[in-house]
Amino acid sequence: MEPQAWLTLAVVVLLIVVLSREMVAPSLAMFGATMVLFLSGIISADEALAGFSNEAPFIIAALLVVARAVDAAGIMQPVVHSLFGAVRSSRALLARLLFPLAGLSAFLNNTTIVAMSAPAVIEISARRQLPASRFLLPVSYAAVLGGVITAIGTSTNLTVSGLLTEAGMDPLALFELTPVGLPIAAAGCVLLVVITGWLLPVRESARDDLGTAGRDFTVTMRVSAGGVLDGVTVERAGLRSLQGVFLVEIQRGERVIAPVAPDELLEGDDLLTFVGRVDQIVDLQRIRGLESSETRQIDALAGGGHAFYEAVVGANELPGTTLKEIGFRARYGAAVLAIHRAGLRIDAKLGDVRLRFGDTLLVLADASFRDRWRDHRDFLVVAPVRGLPPRGTRHVWIVAAIGIGFIVATASGLLPILQGSILAALLVLATRTLTVRQARDAIDLNLVVMIAAAFGLGAAVESSGLAAAGAQAVTAIMAPFGAIGALAGIIAATIVITELLSNNAAAVLMFPLGVATAAAIGADPRPFVIAVTLTASLSFLTPIGYQTNMLVYALGGYRFTDFTLIGAPLTALCFVLQLILIPIFFPL
Repeated sequence: MEPQAWLTLAVVVLLIVVLSREMVAPSLAMFGATMVLFLSGIISADEALAGFSNEAPFIIAALLVVARAVDAAGIMQPVVHSLFGAVRSSRALLARLLFPLAGLSAFLNNTTIVAMSAPAVIEISARRQLPASRFLLPVSYAAVLGGVITAIGTSTNLTVSGLLTEAGMDPLALFELTPVGLPIAAAGCVLLVVITGWLLPVRESARDDLGTAGRDFTVTMRVSAGGVLDGVTVERAGLRSLQGVFLVEIQRGERVIAPVAPDELLEGDDLLTFVGRVDQIVDLQRIRGLESSETRQIDALAGGGHAFYEAVVGANELPGTTLKEIGFRARYGAAVLAIHRAGLRIDAKLGDVRLRFGDTLLVLADASFRDRWRDHRDFLVVAPVRGLPPRGTRHVWIVAAIGIGFIVATASGLLPILQGSILAALLVLATRTLTVRQARDAIDLNLVVMIAAAFGLGAAVESSGLAAAGAQAVTAIMAPFGAIGALAGIIAATIVITELLSNNAAAVLMFPLGVATAAAIGADPRPFVIAVTLTASLSFLTPIGYQTNMLVYALGGYRFTDFTLIGAPLTALCFVLQLILIPIFFPL
């Protein structure tokens, strides 16, 4: 290899060490490695910064906004809840979750599926007192597995189809990959169900770490008459074992039920009193079948773009009064949803509570609430709270229409995924489903930077000759074993390149090498192209190999090595199945 290739290899190895030992943030490590290669003269400024003009980071950012809108509208919660069912076994839950998601991923963009389902998985697993980390990584892998079932399952498949056309060969038919991809997806999901509980450690996300200790708020929720929880037991409704929040009592007319038994039947208009962390109190607002007891106040708030705030009662006019007496909503343009009082539990209805100096109010108000009142003596502190306010039925239908329109437009080829995702994100803002601030908070800049910086690293691996040298070495070693050995070499080389580059970059790099290898041994190039197509998408060993892995990396609080623990047996399974199935359906 040339000196530039050796230097690039050293940087790549150092990057993997830094990432695996979590010495710095992944985005900083990736960007730093790219800058070292740029300063060393291995890549140009255009190559180093190419990722920031590439469509991939912008697609991810736009899809994160759309996914936050889906989360806010509560669309995925009932879907994931129905998949979870009433079972509590982690393996049974994984089976109910992974197979349908893999099936959807065969026809829909897998990054979109993971981005939209991850918030619902986090919320419902928290309500079941189950670690979200046991589900998020398998969800990503299931979406990746489902993407190889059809020619439209991933962007990689479409990229290779285009390369085939340019090379004068027939493009991929819609179900050409199915005879190999479907068994791989099914076997992969079965393996995930079996090994996840053994190999994947329980991790806590940043949200879990922040929420394990904190102040308890008291909130009252009403069971919607005729809703999905009317006539359901407390346990079946998932309200008995919520994480970070406790159902204290039920008020039914003049009757107060406390403590609440798990087999207690809920009735329409029951008032449920919860005590818990502020983030979980916020999430209660979006549980189907429950509505805030202050719904009338919420509905009376004018305008759109509402958000949650914590407001600490000052020493001016609020102490000694009730929310009703002072006309809180009309005076402040906000609805109080919960109250925290240090060391004491609030037993009265919120409107009847005599406020005290230092009480913390969880309020829902418009975006200008903080600016209006943070310097006023009525409140000591006004701070925004992360979370999405409850949405009405209108927003559900709007978001559903935007999501379906995006899927249809991009799947049919009417719009490229970049234009479609940006248009969907803009429609979310235009319809006021999310405010600009909420959309901005939805975008994980660390993730975007990490993806963009990866393109510079990929350019260095390719332009330095490292990728070609590595791939040729692998195929040279395996070629003496005949056509099957050459196929195994192409698959192994593609695995390595995919984990170093993006899946699309690996496909573009390995496509000509696969065709050339087939020509050198006198074999049909189609099986080798199929192997490159499948392997470039089946990335499981690191979080940087595939976009969905990056999406769940921070959400699940995972470590770099967690992906390798689960990904190694999954990669081995896919490797063996390809060697068995490709020669059967695509003779060498």
